[in-house]
Amino acid sequence: MTSPYIPGPQGWQPAQPPVGAQPAAGAWPGQEPQWGQQPAWQPPQAQQQPQWQQPAPQWQEPQAQWQGVAPQGSWQAAPEAAGYAASPGGPGEIVPVDEFADDFASVLEHHSVHRSTIGCVVPAYNEAESIADVIRSLLEQSRVPDVIHVVVNNTSDDTVKIASEFSGPHEVETELGLQFTEVFVHDIGKNPDKKVGALNYGYALVEGYDYLLGVDGDTTADRRAVEYLENEAVSDSRIGGISAIYTIDDRPIKGFIAKWLIAGQRTQFAAFNMQNLLRGRNMAVLGGQFSIFSTTALRDVMKENHQNSPWVKDSEVEDSLLSLQIKSAGYLTKISPFARADVGGMTTLKGYDAQQVKWTYGAIELMWPGQRGDTKGQPFHPNLRLRWFEQFSMLTNFFVRVAFITLLIASLSINAFVFSPWWLIPPLVAAGLNLRMARAMEKCNSRDIAFAVLLFPAEIFMWIRISHFIRSWTRFLSKKKVDNWALQARAEKGGVSFGHWTPFIILAIVAVAIAVIWNLLDPITQSAILWVGWPIVGVVTVLQTLTMAIKLFQRHQGYKV
Repeated sequence: MTSPYIPGPQGWQPAQPPVGAQPAAGAWPGQEPQWGQQPAWQPPQAQQQPQWQQPAPQWQEPQAQWQGVAPQGSWQAAPEAAGYAASPGGPGEIVPVDEFADDFASVLEHHSVHRSTIGCVVPAYNEAESIADVIRSLLEQSRVPDVIHVVVNNTSDDTVKIASEFSGPHEVETELGLQFTEVFVHDIGKNPDKKVGALNYGYALVEGYDYLLGVDGDTTADRRAVEYLENEAVSDSRIGGISAIYTIDDRPIKGFIAKWLIAGQRTQFAAFNMQNLLRGRNMAVLGGQFSIFSTTALRDVMKENHQNSPWVKDSEVEDSLLSLQIKSAGYLTKISPFARADVGGMTTLKGYDAQQVKWTYGAIELMWPGQRGDTKGQPFHPNLRLRWFEQFSMLTNFFVRVAFITLLIASLSINAFVFSPWWLIPPLVAAGLNLRMARAMEKCNSRDIAFAVLLFPAEIFMWIRISHFIRSWTRFLSKKKVDNWALQARAEKGGVSFGHWTPFIILAIVAVAIAVIWNLLDPITQSAILWVGWPIVGVVTVLQTLTMAIKLFQRHQGYKV
């Protein structure tokens, strides 16, 4: 039996209007009718449009009877059924399906989907000679950063004035389309935290972006460097940071000493980059020269280490420390096999010495077990394995050379020297390794080849590196607090300084002392020392030569540095 009442928005209502009832005055279509008591209610004629329509009860499930198919002939009906489709204007307009499809395709063609955002930070300290090239290099990228912040700190030259010439919005047309960016120049004046303070200042400006691109004030990159870095970072959310391959453009370098130093640094960079590439492209140090960082990873680092900023001044090598923290937070630190950048090299012995001592001192501080100031040593961190290998290699090079020269002079002094052709194998293997590394450079030139095969340029450069090794460990073990940042800045400015010659002066004094003691020994003791010393040096040299030979014949997997 059908109930005479049905549920409605106002409660239970009659299923049919009472006999003789009609809508109350003032009722409008779309409103619930109010049943009046006026008699002679007549339903409207079928061919006439009713003056009001009773809406579907709100308690019913919406359009349950349609199941995704609109009534035939309505504007919601499927295109293949009705031949028409809904217009973006709403249900009051209909357009032919073909016309709608063309319009929709044009919308998709010009629709801008979400892409990652990149905020670039350029810390600059007395970079008047290079800052224009750096900004120009960024504006000429195939993928232009969405914003570029030049953060000038502690400067005393025209860096701000030159950089300000590029400030403002820029519209760049590239093969990837029309791109927009804006350059801002910030002069933060005296900054006690130096580069670290400038980086953190820049981070506060771009922390809302997906990625932070850190670029040194003397680094220029190939046109597609940012594009390559972004593509790989976006492809894998595990990547916390990715670095470009670094080298030094030696074309503008003038002077014999400067060219020789740059050739050595190019070889040094090439060896370091190749080692990282062959180790699963795991980058031991995300250098600030040209690296991209995930801001999500930076926030996780700050949270995990209770820091207010990503970079801290606890270490001499702020980029190495941040790389360790990113790795410890569960992210990957990678090196790109495609992105390339030219960094500024050191063209004086003083400047190169100050830079290398600062880097080596900072690396030792991170490697040293236990707590050293505010920096906790992490000797077993995976990103420090390459650092340990470098330190052990330098120690071996130092021992073999000093021991060989000492035993050679001692043997000559008592006419006990006997030459063996086997002694030529280690330097020949070393020359072959240097030559192969030079050939692995993307922009190898004749100067790189000469540096490798002539032996003497590379050997003298190795002695310079040994002096850095000695100074760094001496300064670290002395526990004397030294501002290596200030020493490097002073060395780059010029002036008289003989600190970089200290290891050679000490070696000369030690050599004189050894010679005096040697002459005081009796012939039997001298012979015994030579009898024990030569086999030890021979074993160490053989092991070192085998290590170089393995590198010499190691496959480079197609990588170019």
